[in-house]
Amino acid sequence: MAAHKSAPRKIRLMKKLKQNSSVPAWVIIKTKRTVRTNPKKRQWRRTDVRVG
Repeated sequence: MAAHKSAPRKIRLMKKLKQNSSVPAWVIIKTKRTVRTNPKKRQWRRTDVRVG
């Protein structure tokens, strides 16, 4: 990836960074462990981020 990124690309990368977080503990407690994992969780080396 280029060192100098355009603003729209940076915004898309930031969105992917935020989506990559795990489910908060309070959500797991509130849903009585029905929601445990984040389906959009991604490993930086394994899967590619399609941001264009």
